[in-house]
Amino acid sequence: MTAQTTETERKVPLLDLRALHQPIRDEILAQMTRVVDSQAFIMGEDVKALEKSIAEYCRVPYAIGCASGSDALLLALLAAGVKAGDHVATTPFTFFATAGAVVRAGATPVFVDIQPDTFNIDPDALKGVLRTNSKIKAIIPVHLFGGCADMDPIVALAREHNCAVIEDAAQSIGAEYKGQRALFGDVGCISFFPSKNLGAFGDGGMVLAKEESIAKKLAALRAHGAVRKYFHDYVGVNSRLDTLQAAILRVKLKYLDAETAGRQKNADLYRSLLAPAGLPITLPRPAEYQTRHVYNQFVIRAPRRDGLKTYLQENGIGSEIYYPLSLHQQVCFKDLGHREGDFPESEKAAREVLALPIHSALSNEDIRYVCARIQAFYS
Repeated sequence: MTAQTTETERKVPLLDLRALHQPIRDEILAQMTRVVDSQAFIMGEDVKALEKSIAEYCRVPYAIGCASGSDALLLALLAAGVKAGDHVATTPFTFFATAGAVVRAGATPVFVDIQPDTFNIDPDALKGVLRTNSKIKAIIPVHLFGGCADMDPIVALAREHNCAVIEDAAQSIGAEYKGQRALFGDVGCISFFPSKNLGAFGDGGMVLAKEESIAKKLAALRAHGAVRKYFHDYVGVNSRLDTLQAAILRVKLKYLDAETAGRQKNADLYRSLLAPAGLPITLPRPAEYQTRHVYNQFVIRAPRRDGLKTYLQENGIGSEIYYPLSLHQQVCFKDLGHREGDFPESEKAAREVLALPIHSALSNEDIRYVCARIQAFYS
């Protein structure tokens, strides 16, 4: 391939599921066929087996499958007893479901600004919010982009103010904080959306728990609140992880560490190529306490971000903005009464962030091409 065709024809998608799935396609299809032949489509044995494997992988006693990462958050809030009139502290710089689940539980989200280097909730800002708001029943830190929030001060504040800690770990399965794998608070929420490091062939989620009583309540809440069939102790929801997705995830779980290692290698290559170039961008670097960053996204801060995104697209390179509007500025939350400038770090991040391709199926040449185009844009 000539240099000219490389520049005009090379395609580097943000995520290439076909390339990621092709090596294990036959293995996945065999397990799907087995489930189809069994006809056990709802809460089959694969769900129980996956729950056991995820609990072991995340180093927690209990894991409860559900229909999505969004439902995992809702179930966690319900299990914590969050209800109408309660407030829940969380970050405004996250996927909508984090705050959406709070409203679905009947409570009110209370936003706390982020740290500019990790994009995660700022414990110092959280301290100030907790001192002035006695209605906060729970805190939802988000381990954004695959890197853990600073959990020690967050958990300490939660204990001081008698709040539950519900971790949004949708993007961070396998991430570690000071050598420990998340879960650090009371409950953790995982997403198996197809774009995740461990992605299903549709929606799926999991709730992690330390306490048996919480695990049992979560298991009931996902099945209409029934502890046993047709006997309902709670008003729950229909949020069961189906057996087909569980069977697929059991296959893919075997390759998760290899996928994570590939993403980490690619992140290192990006930094080695872009850091010496003197570009006006800021590269993501794990905080000292983020001892295992799993890079669900590799997010740079870039001046003229929208122009760079367009230029990359014109050169066959996929990218994405996670997230273009801070949650306190969303129309659906206008009743909270926030204004521009209330959470300056979140707003600044929304103007600057851009996610580059990071998945393990990328070649070194792909990454070199992406870096060359970024340098060309700023030159």
